[in-house]
Amino acid sequence: MANQSLINKGIKKLFIALPQMFIGPAVLYNSFSNQHTNWHYLVMAIGIFLCLNSMYFAFMGLNTIVKGLFNEKE
Repeated sequence: MANQSLINKGIKKLFIALPQMFIGPAVLYNSFSNQHTNWHYLVMAIGIFLCLNSMYFAFMGLNTIVKGLFNEKE
């Protein structure tokens, strides 16, 4: 039987990653569009952080769901 608590933890992590998957590239696009301002590098760093953070949470969420489905201990 599947471990429901692990699956729920994985789904929560995927819901954390979902908005960041859309916000990160939008922020990066905005930073490349506004290269004439001094805030360009800060906005680009925030966009890169959001993209990397979304990849991390998506991987950890899927990994947790797989552990929950195949009854592996966390």
